[in-house]
Amino acid sequence: MKRSALLLSCLLSIMTALVAQSVSAQGDAGAGAGKVALCETCHGPAGNSLIPANPKLAGQNATYLIKQLSDYKSGARQDPTMSAMVAALSEQDIQDIAAYYSTQVIEVTGANPENLDLGQQLYRAGNAEINSAACTACHAPNGAGNAPAGFPALGGQHTEYTLAQLRAFRAGQRDNDLNSMMRTVVERLTDAELEALANYISGLH
Repeated sequence: MKRSALLLSCLLSIMTALVAQSVSAQGDAGAGAGKVALCETCHGPAGNSLIPANPKLAGQNATYLIKQLSDYKSGARQDPTMSAMVAALSEQDIQDIAAYYSTQVIEVTGANPENLDLGQQLYRAGNAEINSAACTACHAPNGAGNAPAGFPALGGQHTEYTLAQLRAFRAGQRDNDLNSMMRTVVERLTDAELEALANYISGLH
């Protein structure tokens, strides 16, 4: 029952995101390239972060990036560094930066083979015993996400960063997910399961 409700919530979120996307301004990737110099300090050249705690932005869909940057600016998502970085950005700046990163190619470094089987099981089938849904429903079998709906690409992301976000959702420290979908999925997953999931995701492409 809980899983069905989550899938319904996912569909409603897609519809909402599509409507929002249809009326939003279009970003200019060329203009965005000239606005990311400071971003590269933490997120690396062309959005391929060299620091495991900082997310790779290369290849991330623009709809998701726009939401996250806007949430940092409004305070819906909390991070002192990011809040300061986006404070002076206009809506057009955010659109342009998002467009730029969405056109870049993520560098995939691969996953640790140690707990891949558990990570794959959780990503592709969820955990039926606790009614935790599979990640593929929103993030695609290859981790490419769902760009029209604004569900992020996950494949190739740093394990450390992904794990930190999963833990933050589970603890309720991050709550800017649409209709609490992420918090619902991970609320009962164990540390070992989150670690396996983050590791598996790092090798997806």
